[in-house]
Amino acid sequence: MSRVFLLFICCFLSSSFVSADLRSSVKQYKNTTVSKELIERIKRYDHLVKYFSSFAFFERHHKVSPEFIHALILAESSGNPKAVSVDNALGLGQILLTTAKPAGKALVKTGYNFKYVSTKTLNNLQPRDLFDPATNILLTCYLISKYNYKFDGRLELVISAWNAGENVKQLKDMRHAPYSETENLIGKINGYYIYLLKNR
Repeated sequence: MSRVFLLFICCFLSSSFVSADLRSSVKQYKNTTVSKELIERIKRYDHLVKYFSSFAFFERHHKVSPEFIHALILAESSGNPKAVSVDNALGLGQILLTTAKPAGKALVKTGYNFKYVSTKTLNNLQPRDLFDPATNILLTCYLISKYNYKFDGRLELVISAWNAGENVKQLKDMRHAPYSETENLIGKINGYYIYLLKNR
């Protein structure tokens, strides 16, 4: 399991980098539960999440937690592979095509053979591809791994990069993106993640 998730759960609220609004969002979702229906919905993707989260994309043994990927999918799409956001983010992880395309090309360069997703698909991603659970989950695992590595295990920055873009000004100063949507997402993913760790 990568250090980002453990750091967040154990130390996050005491961090001096955390705003009052973000503390509030984390506390709001602290006792989140997940319905049986949602658990069954995300179970459909267990094999894909476990498979793609087993790859170390940036550093040896630096992998994402499958439970974290499930938590992100719950927070972003409630496990709906056909979900479309108002900003046209697509699929289980709610990924923008503009983010997916360079990630797909970077995945091809890793030299890995991903048995559920072809090199041809990754080289030329189309919107329809992001509705495919395998492709979406692979991209989600890769991007979370990238942000985890880039932001040295600070989950508030990882989710800020995920939600607001990795070049948001605040991230250069090692601070989370100060948007209510981002702060809410950090709290929600953390709540789901803690629940899944305790109950799965």
